[in-house]
Amino acid sequence: MTKVFCIGELLIDFVGENQGSDLSKANDFTKKAGGAPANVACAISKLGGKSCFIGCVGKDPFGSFLLNVLKDGNVDISMAQRSKTFTTLAFVSLAEDGERDFVFSRGADKELKYDSSIKKIFHKNLVHFGAATALLGGSLEIAYNHYLFDALTQNSFISFDPNFRGDLWKDNESHFIKKCLPYVEKSHLCKFSLEEAQLLSGKEDLKEASGYLHEVGAKIIVITLGKDGTYLSMDGFSTLVPSIKVSPVDTTGAGDAFIGCLLYQIAELNDFNTIFRDNDLLVQMIEKANKAGALTTTKYGAIVALPTWEEIA
Repeated sequence: MTKVFCIGELLIDFVGENQGSDLSKANDFTKKAGGAPANVACAISKLGGKSCFIGCVGKDPFGSFLLNVLKDGNVDISMAQRSKTFTTLAFVSLAEDGERDFVFSRGADKELKYDSSIKKIFHKNLVHFGAATALLGGSLEIAYNHYLFDALTQNSFISFDPNFRGDLWKDNESHFIKKCLPYVEKSHLCKFSLEEAQLLSGKEDLKEASGYLHEVGAKIIVITLGKDGTYLSMDGFSTLVPSIKVSPVDTTGAGDAFIGCLLYQIAELNDFNTIFRDNDLLVQMIEKANKAGALTTTKYGAIVALPTWEEIA
């Protein structure tokens, strides 16, 4: 079975309890496993696929907890690394509608070292670049860039999700855009939120934003719009794929569940190129991915809320 390699951060989400969207008022926090690429890896495995996480955590109890969560979720952690630096933490606030905000305390995730032996394992597999922290410098960014080149040379299917977090960039959006565009250029599939698509393209309109990002190089573009569904654009074809109605309590991990479900379905194909020739098939895949994302919002936490294939099929 084709494997999906997910590269980037694995961290602790400390979720503030009963304070709404204002973290300053939170007294109690619940510890959850998180990190966008780790969430995607868990989503794929829970659906029945094969995933591998490539990232770094600390040699501390939090790092051990996180790796155990992935291992228990049948994610391959053989390529994960550990550092003397403390595990990365994120503090999450939740508003009444389930929308969240983040404050980060970065640690070990930035210390991932490039491993040249992984290159040959990428051959004809899927590689997902979905880290929120990977373009902030350090050895993680160096490794991230190397792995993009490796994926290109190994005929991998390349997926990119920029996972923009305002707290991490602090008015340096121009640097974020500059660093993202090479990944947009080289990826077969790009997943954006509406904010990310507008930021990277400089266009407000969905069709204009997608047009610009296609010109950069993206082949398939999916823009998630929450309860309104997902906008799909590919090779002159575009449509809005509706989602299901739910009552969200926590939107953390919804986008990761979406892209994880979509990548799982692509990995199940005998030939990746099938989706470039069959618009109807891709729409059907996105319908299921929308359902996976929506169901994730009905429970607290990211990884623990991920659905099974039986729940979305």
